Amino acid sequence: MEINRLIKKTDNIEKRQMGRAAGIVSFYTMISRVLGLIRDMVIASFFGATISADAFIVAFRIPNMIRRFTAEGNMTIAFIPVFTEYLKTKSKQEAFDLARNILTLLSIILVIITVFGIILTPWIVRLIANGFVNEGAKYELTVLLTRITFPYILLVSLVAFFMGVLNSLKHFAAPAAAPIFLNLGIIGATYLISPHLEEPVIGSAIGVLIGGVMQILLQLPFIYRCGLRLKPLFNLRHPAVKQIALLIIPALFGSAIYQINQLTGTLLASYLPGGSVSWLYYADRLVELPLGVFAIAISTASLPSLSRQAAEKDNSAFMDTLDHALKMTFFISIPAMAGLIIMGKPLIHLFFQRGAFDAVSTDMTASALIYYSIGLWAFSGVRVIVSAFYALQDTVTPVKISVITFFTYLVSGLLLMFPMKHNGLALALSISSAVNFLLLVFFLRKKMPEWNFRPLLVSILKVLSASILMSICLILINIYLFSKYLHHSNISLIIQIAVMVTGGIIIFIVGAWIFKCQEIGILTRLINRKR
Repeated sequence: MEINRLIKKTDNIEKRQMGRAAGIVSFYTMISRVLGLIRDMVIASFFGATISADAFIVAFRIPNMIRRFTAEGNMTIAFIPVFTEYLKTKSKQEAFDLARNILTLLSIILVIITVFGIILTPWIVRLIANGFVNEGAKYELTVLLTRITFPYILLVSLVAFFMGVLNSLKHFAAPAAAPIFLNLGIIGATYLISPHLEEPVIGSAIGVLIGGVMQILLQLPFIYRCGLRLKPLFNLRHPAVKQIALLIIPALFGSAIYQINQLTGTLLASYLPGGSVSWLYYADRLVELPLGVFAIAISTASLPSLSRQAAEKDNSAFMDTLDHALKMTFFISIPAMAGLIIMGKPLIHLFFQRGAFDAVSTDMTASALIYYSIGLWAFSGVRVIVSAFYALQDTVTPVKISVITFFTYLVSGLLLMFPMKHNGLALALSISSAVNFLLLVFFLRKKMPEWNFRPLLVSILKVLSASILMSICLILINIYLFSKYLHHSNISLIIQIAVMVTGGIIIFIVGAWIFKCQEIGILTRLINRKR
């Protein structure tokens, strides 16, 4: 009896720690996403959905995708479980020696990638946006901007590595705050540098590098405070290097499939009417707001906890933590999905429709947002459940599933892009993400047959019911209040969005209480502890 009470108390402590960590990450991510939205508003105002905007979006996407391929999406997920295991089973100094060794190897690899990337930029652009090749000026501008932004790979990959170290040591604030400085760098450079250049969009590209440098400078004091010194250490025979390599090699293939998905989408969009790349980008940015603030925050906070429980072979606590993370993820992402579908056009009108971004761009972006939003629950769920596989040091299964996901996206994208244009590509991503999530759940259930996900399904049905109630009320409010009495001025849009967001939250909470969603109690306890 006493043992069971102790286990339950330990699980509750783990959940509270994960909740606090997710709260910290969510807070800073919210600030970052808001600034990211402002950044996109600035880019949209300066460049609209023009050649300059398409070129900058593709140029910025290239180092961003390679960054996920080299560090954030692979090195971090392979490094955290092993580093956590060293912290748990060996001395802190041995764990730090491991970190120094991996950092040295990573830096060498990143410098080589950056140099070759700058040299090979024309061919990289041809691969990613081949439709630009026949538009001479657009292609040349994209090549130039890509060469300027390419060193960002080196900078942000080092930031991602520092994030892995700090998160493993239960420090989440500085890594979560880092993207804030990227957005500040781009916004500041667009306003202060772009007006003085013959090709103004180059100023925004320079801002990417400024933001990357500021991100590193933010991490360094915290890295030194935790005791890690950055003196190079090169030892290929270190046993953990082989262990991380065995994890990262299949992860590289899995990430490559994911990046090929992204590249395929950009490539296909480059053959669609001008502006398609930009419309998809701006719609994706709005979907990234709830995805980044909540789903990524929960997955980031849960990975160290899951890694510790996996190292301790505590399967019961592991599945309990995963269930908790998934329930909280769907409790946020499902109503957010409904809200974006209903309120997408007013949000895009308010945030982006100014300067070179006209009403046509608003309509095109709003339609893409609907099809992206359909898959928000799947995007969010994949982020969390993949963390469970990585905590178990299984990177092979997600790779196999990623291959299936890619072909699902490719086939559905090719079938849908001609009748639906850019909307077809957005819907194809939602379909493939749903397939990805369902396959991950299926194979994790086979790996851990003791996982009883009936409580998770019950929780999802309750949240879905509350979201449907919210959606019906919001549609009625929009029809009987705003469509009759308000016009589309900025002030009326602000009033409409404020009323519908506030009303939607209240209605959803009431619905969640009616349907007895357990997550309401969790949020109430968190708020009471804050007070």
